[in-house]
Amino acid sequence: MAKIITIYGIKNCDTMKKARAFLDKKGVQYAFHDYKTSGIDKAKLEGWIKKAGWEVLLNRAGTTFRKLPEKDKASVTEKKAIALMLEQPSMIKRPVLELPGGKLLVGFKPEEYQKAV
Repeated sequence: MAKIITIYGIKNCDTMKKARAFLDKKGVQYAFHDYKTSGIDKAKLEGWIKKAGWEVLLNRAGTTFRKLPEKDKASVTEKKAIALMLEQPSMIKRPVLELPGGKLLVGFKPEEYQKAV
């Protein structure tokens, strides 16, 4: 039985739509986890951080992060980033693509997706 690819993100995000359209066009089967409605497990988030780093996973460009007070944005540590991402999953960069074998892609770069799937 083939292992399934899981794509994590938010349903209405434009970048998510591009990533899902790419996978659909390639005929890739995947499961979709909407972490805005389903949240994200702390152990899962910490596993991603071990693989990709919290700096990569924290979406500093998003509206939710930009609305934080300046002092909070300037003093983000790994511990604070984890708390922020668990509390506000929209602060997690999108999409996160989990591939069989444990490989992780963060963000949508068509050339990386092409190689991975």
